[in-house]
Amino acid sequence: MKENILLVEDEEALCMALSDRLHKEGYQVDFVTDGHKGFEKATSLPFDLIILDIMLPGRNGLDLCRDIRTAGLGTPVLLLTARSETVDKIIGLKLGADDYVTKPFDMQELMARIEALLRRAPIRTGQVVRQFGPIRIETRGMSDHRDVKVTRGGEPIYLSAREFELLRYFMEHAGMVLSREELLRAVWGYEAGTFTRTVDVHVASLRQKLEKDPKRPELIVTVHKSGYRFVGGAEY
Repeated sequence: MKENILLVEDEEALCMALSDRLHKEGYQVDFVTDGHKGFEKATSLPFDLIILDIMLPGRNGLDLCRDIRTAGLGTPVLLLTARSETVDKIIGLKLGADDYVTKPFDMQELMARIEALLRRAPIRTGQVVRQFGPIRIETRGMSDHRDVKVTRGGEPIYLSAREFELLRYFMEHAGMVLSREELLRAVWGYEAGTFTRTVDVHVASLRQKLEKDPKRPELIVTVHKSGYRFVGGAEY
């Protein structure tokens, strides 16, 4: 049996259509139709993915996404957004969403995004510790972001599932110049030629959390017209 998905969507027809398709793909699906119930479900039951509409009664999707992250949940979140609301997409990513799909959307594209979010490459066995000045990153075993501890000066730092995946890819390719296209393909599973600011938004979020001065980054540096390079630290 595949993973458990929580669908928070108030459009009944769309909710039923998505649920039916997800069931056919082998996923377990639970759905609710307003933000308050969505929060209750997300924080009381284990899910592998949350699909979240922005326009919801009771508690809108952006507030719900923020509250889920504030509650300490690292479950991947996929936003369903209106095509014209670019600001909502950016805000959603900054609040901790991992990806978004605009309405109306192609069902095959949605399934591909879901598979990409659920895909988790293993971390090598054993404890790995990396120290970057005051930043300390510890990983253990064959695990996902929930078994990673990130601290700054001893204080814990929360990373969303997607931020963790991006940071891990940077760490595994420390010192290399990584293009946006490579990052989109490796971390998000997007096809070549996809135009999106997703990488830039997530890099900005990581810098805000990890860098001493996000405007003058020392860990994740921009390589003009080429992409980004992660400046590695000590590993032991």
